[in-house]
Amino acid sequence: RSRGSRAVTAKGLRAATSPRRGRLAPRGSRSQHRGGGRRHPRADWFRQALSKKPKRILESSESPSSDVSQPSSQDDTPRLGLSSTSSPTPQPTHVGASGSGRWSKDYDVCVCHSEEDLAAAQELVSYLEGSAASLRCFLQLRDATPGGAIVSELCQALSSSHCRVLLITPGFLQDPWCKYQMLQALTEAPGAEGRTIPLMSGLTRAAYPAELRFMYFVDGRGPDGGFRQVKEAVMRYLQTIS
Repeated sequence: RSRGSRAVTAKGLRAATSPRRGRLAPRGSRSQHRGGGRRHPRADWFRQALSKKPKRILESSESPSSDVSQPSSQDDTPRLGLSSTSSPTPQPTHVGASGSGRWSKDYDVCVCHSEEDLAAAQELVSYLEGSAASLRCFLQLRDATPGGAIVSELCQALSSSHCRVLLITPGFLQDPWCKYQMLQALTEAPGAEGRTIPLMSGLTRAAYPAELRFMYFVDGRGPDGGFRQVKEAVMRYLQTIS
């Protein structure tokens, strides 16, 4: 071989076997060199950061729960707790059948009349409802439940009213339903003075029903048809229960 080729071969052999470069060193020697060499400062800082991170999480988890539940400022809306449930808002009281005195019933007056006396009954109801006392009146054709049974509607009207005004006329005496209402009113409250108020119109004293002979009646032959006396009788009874 020539002198030049010998020099290249010798140079390559020295580079391959040189311990300074370590290219031909085995894998085991590489790992030993990295493990046994000097650590990089960034690696140490990263390991310290990892070792401190769990400690911070542990400290935050050990903090008392009362600090978390407190509001951050006075403007924050307080949360609902036991204090809000211990003092509930009182429910409003409704005026009706559950009240007392006058409001224990739905009506103040139930006007019992025949069909042919509907105009006179409406006039009486308008007078009572338009007065200063604003009496609550039950008028059968106006306030009865459509489709309801006549017997049950009549009984319900009597039991839901404080007073009963019997508009006694010739048509009243001929109407079986009016006579039923009269007997029902006397049966429900036989000893309650002032609850049943007879208003007789167009009849003589001799035609006054025998079932009502033990109580006075209002004479409807006066200028106002006896409406003022009926209102005063109802007001007197309402004052006794108020």
